[in-house]
Amino acid sequence: MGIPAAPPRGQRIQETITQLRQCILAGEWPVGSRIPTEPQLVEALGVGRNTVREAVRALAHAGVLECRQGSGTYVISTDELAPVVARRLTDDRMAEVIEVRRAFEVEAARLAARRRTPADLAALDDALAAREAAWRGGRVAEFVEADAALHTAVVAAAHNGMLAELYASIGAVMRRTVTQAMGGALTPDRHVDHARLVAAIRAGDPDLAAREAAAFLEPDPGA
Repeated sequence: MGIPAAPPRGQRIQETITQLRQCILAGEWPVGSRIPTEPQLVEALGVGRNTVREAVRALAHAGVLECRQGSGTYVISTDELAPVVARRLTDDRMAEVIEVRRAFEVEAARLAARRRTPADLAALDDALAAREAAWRGGRVAEFVEADAALHTAVVAAAHNGMLAELYASIGAVMRRTVTQAMGGALTPDRHVDHARLVAAIRAGDPDLAAREAAAFLEPDPGA
């Protein structure tokens, strides 16, 4: 009996895409989390590097994954909604980005104050500490990522899956707005304290948490 022929490359890629999707839909890799590295996926799935690379690329094109240089590949959605939202949030519409962030983050803070768990509070503390450490070190790129991680942790603490997916879809644009606001340097006049926001969530005060979240996302009066 001859050796069975290997499935065509296109079929292997599609099967790998399906396996990756299943991991995401099953919650093994939640929205906002980093997926395993390419070598780890090769070992776990039993396929070649090129197959893994093409499958990840396809899911990134679909808006399910996002590849961040120097950081890894992250889950930004469980479906293809992300690119539909993200296409409308371009650099020439930053005022709208702030308004969308405000709509998401104020309600997320309110819900987080009601629903946060001990694990959520620990994650918020860790994210806040990382954000402040990056600020003190003057590391702009690291600060931007840490700031995004803190806001994502607030949204996660709201325990609303749809809100988390929608928020993740604007992640890349959100980081650009923060980078632009920093102007290339972390100067004292640009520092925004988020400790009060975390404290309000810990205290279980929805109204205070919402006010704190809104305070640093006030619309530009001249816009």
